Amino acid sequence: MVNYAYNSVPFYHEKFREANILPSDIKTLEDLSKLPIVKKDELRAEDPQRLISVEFEPTKLKVVRTSGSTGKPFRVYLTSAEDDWRKAIYMRANISCGQKARDRWVAITAPHHFGDTTSLQQKLGIFARVNISVFSGVENCVKLVGEAKPDVLDGYSGALLLLAREFHRRGLKAVSPRMVFGTAELIDDASVRFIEGVFDAPFYDQFGCVEVDRTAWQCPEKVGYHMDVDSVLMQFVDSEGDEVSSGERGEIVYTSLFNYAMPLIRYAIGDVGQYQLDKCPCGRVLPLMKVLEGRKDSFIVLPNHRLLSPRAFTVALSMFGRYNDIEEFRVVQRRLDYIELFVKARKGFEEHEVFERELKAHFQKMLDLDKLGVSISVIFVNEIPLSKTGKLNAVISEVNT
Repeated sequence: MVNYAYNSVPFYHEKFREANILPSDIKTLEDLSKLPIVKKDELRAEDPQRLISVEFEPTKLKVVRTSGSTGKPFRVYLTSAEDDWRKAIYMRANISCGQKARDRWVAITAPHHFGDTTSLQQKLGIFARVNISVFSGVENCVKLVGEAKPDVLDGYSGALLLLAREFHRRGLKAVSPRMVFGTAELIDDASVRFIEGVFDAPFYDQFGCVEVDRTAWQCPEKVGYHMDVDSVLMQFVDSEGDEVSSGERGEIVYTSLFNYAMPLIRYAIGDVGQYQLDKCPCGRVLPLMKVLEGRKDSFIVLPNHRLLSPRAFTVALSMFGRYNDIEEFRVVQRRLDYIELFVKARKGFEEHEVFERELKAHFQKMLDLDKLGVSISVIFVNEIPLSKTGKLNAVISEVNT
């Protein structure tokens, strides 16, 4: 792949030459670290023609898009064979967890994913997915999911959490899937247990990005996340781009083994995780990773430049004495020294001033924010909207790291 990219992709040819690296210098997996890391913003700024192999005509390729925090789409170009490979790798995880070909499969997802299942699959009823728009609204989602009675429930983890809350609030028991798959965003352990309790089914988290599709997934053992290393190599690196040791936190860098139309080599988008040496009791030999902490752009940056993962806030909030009074929340960092906490309180709640004072004191105590001069404003709202991509982002930072 390195050799191919050097000879066929103008962007990588120049990138490697600037780093004084030739394909012949890359002989082992360890040698990949000699290559420069490429960021999404860098690729987004390039003319797509420079990112695509000279062997392909862009107008004849499939285009998939991803939206970043700027709202500007980033296009990834694929051949039909590469698209088929992505779907096959994606389905391996579902099948490994027990999904069957003719299961009723319902997914709450963004409309642009509705075409992921082919018309032939839909006609034959083989791994045919019923799609529900994440923008349908939770009441409509409850209705549609109830009517579909899925064997397999799938979708954005945040949307599934909202769905479970509504089923729980109404006391509904009509839906009993065998399994639930969550994607696109990380939810805390308490939320996972809540979803599993409401639907009486195991929840399996899946991890990846649009550019290379799914890259790691939980099997029924849930020891860690199996990495699809026969599809995408994953490295965990420090701030200098060097690989960290097993158990150490590092930014994930992808090298795709199947993207020839538009190669992605040492590609980082800000995800964080840890490599795990343990063997999974399930017997699969795909290596494991663990402790996914979400995107770096959802990390809170403190004035002393220390990062707080979104989990630090969600766990801290779950330990608040009046946590049950909160239906939904969102943390937004506006400046290094200023954070807004949007709260949708339970119906009938009126003790806003006391609640605000206690919640501020709780966060200051749990996270030592007052010592760093960080102030928090609590803002009560009737609804917390989904992001532009349809995800329920609990923590957002507007501060550049």
